[in-house]
Amino acid sequence: MTTENTETFGVTEDLDDGTIETTKKSERTSLLESGEDFEMLDEEDIDDDPPPLEDAGGGKTESESHTEEERVPTPPLEEWLDILGNGMLKKKVLEAGQGRDSRPEKGQNVIIGLQTSLADGSLVEEPHSVSFTLGDGDVIQALDLAVMLMEMGEKAVITVDAKYAYGSRGSVDPAVPPEAELLLHAELREASDGPDLELLAPADKAALASLKRERGNAHFQRADYAFAVNSYSIALAITESSSKVDITEEEEKELLDVKVKCLNNMAASQLKLDHYGAALKSCVAALAHQPDNIKALFRMGKVLALKGEYAEAISILRKALKLEPSNKTIHAELSKLVKKNSDQRGAEQAMYKKMLGNPGSAGGSVSQKRHATASWRLSWKWLFGATAVAIGGVALSVVIAARN
Repeated sequence: MTTENTETFGVTEDLDDGTIETTKKSERTSLLESGEDFEMLDEEDIDDDPPPLEDAGGGKTESESHTEEERVPTPPLEEWLDILGNGMLKKKVLEAGQGRDSRPEKGQNVIIGLQTSLADGSLVEEPHSVSFTLGDGDVIQALDLAVMLMEMGEKAVITVDAKYAYGSRGSVDPAVPPEAELLLHAELREASDGPDLELLAPADKAALASLKRERGNAHFQRADYAFAVNSYSIALAITESSSKVDITEEEEKELLDVKVKCLNNMAASQLKLDHYGAALKSCVAALAHQPDNIKALFRMGKVLALKGEYAEAISILRKALKLEPSNKTIHAELSKLVKKNSDQRGAEQAMYKKMLGNPGSAGGSVSQKRHATASWRLSWKWLFGATAVAIGGVALSVVIAARN
């Protein structure tokens, strides 16, 4: 792409409210800006008197000297900067900005002029304005990282590997094929601090939280579950922030609804990441606000089932089904869990039988032992009685004989 494409950035257009996809969060990398090196002369190398002019006519006139100074080229602009050090994200300054101190900071709202092309120069998006919160994952990761290194008014070209753009899935809007490398022409136009949440009107706070939640939904649909959790966390922080503005009961209910939706969606993302403990906490938090929330109950049942706690999961899903008897998804999940629970109990019983032996034969042996013991006791009683009678008869005979 030529520099001519960047000259269209001066045109002012409406802000683009469409969402721009992103990928997973990257590590921070310390960067050193390149600069011009100036050679310093030692004092002993400096002559007090200028050298004499040559008589052979080799010297230059004063006008010629000024002309040569005017022709000295200006120092070149910054060459390609490898932002992450892996060659997958590079930035080159086309037009310098207002200095390093004018760079935006994470959390600020920025407006950039942006033109997107494929690596072969095919145009993807015409130049337009994009507004987003820096570092919140509102745009593709490449922009979040590169714009933080841009100066106010700077124009730059950015080469982006698919990993930091639209990845293996590509994008429908804008139309980007899978695994596509991008060429971005960007201009940093504005940067301002984000709103003070404590002074933000409740309706505006709910709208901002909903915007972040929708961004999380976009990440979820692209299977970028970690980025989805990040967006939902930002939305939750907005809903839970303290307020110095009066709030009506209706506005409070609206904020609570947004909060519960974020918790439910976060639980779904955490389930996809196999973070069962975190997902269970999200469900519990949602049910603390809305005990009869069907989605929270359903996801809590799924979490418990995945943890192997079938009895508790069945109890939770039965409660959800009672609240919404026509829900086929809950029906299917409950039937599956009942069968799993039955199979598990059968397996446990079989294991116990194997450990203890055949219950029938064991019972018979015990019964036989008891019968033998009882018979032995009976025989001893009979023998003792007979012995006593015999001894008594002998004693009686002795007494009678003595009397005679």
